[in-house]
Amino acid sequence: MKNRIKVYRAMHDITQAELAKQVNVSRQTIVSIEKERHSLSLELAYRIANYFQADITDVFPNPGNDDLEDKNGSFFSAF
Repeated sequence: MKNRIKVYRAMHDITQAELAKQVNVSRQTIVSIEKERHSLSLELAYRIANYFQADITDVFPNPGNDDLEDKNGSFFSAF
């Protein structure tokens, strides 16, 4: 699953180990999620998003919304 965990960790200046401890998983789980090798539960996705005080769709963007981005990466209204 695509995610922006690494970006959010950098914005909050925390390590994988620190995030793992806060959301009650192993550091290796965070590594696997960041590399898109781990299918995480919805509960864990919410715990991670809540830790960063972010909307879940900001941390874990919907890949189906890629066609709503223009070439500059900004969203536009489809309506």
